Amino acid sequence: MPNIQYFLGANSPQGFYSLYDQLIDLERASAVYVLKGGPGCGKSTLMRRVAKAAEEAGLLVEYIICSGDPQSLDGVVLPTLGAALVDGTAPHVVEPRYPGVVERYVDLGACYDTQALVPLRPQIRECMTGYKGCYQRAYRCLAAAARIREDMRATLLTTQLEAKMEKRAAGILGREVRRRKDRGQGRVVQRFLSGITHKGVVTLYGTAEEQCGRVYELVDSYGLAHTMLTYLLTGITAGGYDVVACPSPVFPERLEHLIVPELGLGFVSCSRSRELTGHPYRRIRLDAMIDGELMRTSRPRLRFSARIADALTDEAVASLAQAKRMHDELEAIYNPHVDFGRVNDTADRIIDQLIK
Repeated sequence: MPNIQYFLGANSPQGFYSLYDQLIDLERASAVYVLKGGPGCGKSTLMRRVAKAAEEAGLLVEYIICSGDPQSLDGVVLPTLGAALVDGTAPHVVEPRYPGVVERYVDLGACYDTQALVPLRPQIRECMTGYKGCYQRAYRCLAAAARIREDMRATLLTTQLEAKMEKRAAGILGREVRRRKDRGQGRVVQRFLSGITHKGVVTLYGTAEEQCGRVYELVDSYGLAHTMLTYLLTGITAGGYDVVACPSPVFPERLEHLIVPELGLGFVSCSRSRELTGHPYRRIRLDAMIDGELMRTSRPRLRFSARIADALTDEAVASLAQAKRMHDELEAIYNPHVDFGRVNDTADRIIDQLIK
């Protein structure tokens, strides 16, 4: 089965940006398990156990990766079953729309040995306070970097460049997308393919490559791809195809990537610092479409701005790494006082309800 991974949350200049309302279509879903509980209580462990059982049963599994720690899980979607599991605690709080009918609460806080944790309150409080402060500093650094990157984009995005991208998009649509007469407008679901994490900027290019035999690489150093991707999104959905639209974590209102599983077609933005892991089907150099004279006169300022923006992003990543260390300390305090046998029993009950 393909290895499909996305983020549904982003560390953004506006703070934590959530797409968790896009987890699954609740009008069609059969079951959504909303996991509640604090640090180290076994939420990720439970989801991995259920996901493994689903894969062993031959089911497609979509993994929702934690924006703070890409090694941790925040959700699992089982599209074939119309089911999902999700960490419903802050900052990605999930509240039921159809409680008891679709969504079901799972209280993993009940797996804590609360009596053993009471004497550890001072240590827990200290970790909690420092952890949140690190995130706030990261968001301030990202906000400053975003303002600089926006100035770079505004310098280069001319009406002539937009016209070039529209023409190129029209050519791609004519070549790749045949209108489906059996369907109306295609649906759009949002996912982050990129995330700013404690390991740096992570882009899950493998997810596009797993689902798409034809991946267009958009070489884009200045955040210009949104314009072309908007034209492509409009044309593909008008043709009757569903699209996974992937916003930028820095500018969540703008597109950064598109994935069309039905067509085996993907469009991913890349740059020198973020390169596609495999070989693209075709490469489109958006940087080369920029007006040559404008690029020549702007290059010194663009280089300076890029250095400052990169340095601010590095500072944000350093703060996220510090937050991760504090979170690890917090989990180390809690873990010895969690009944993981009970966590696994809960996971097995969910497996019985969904899969067996």
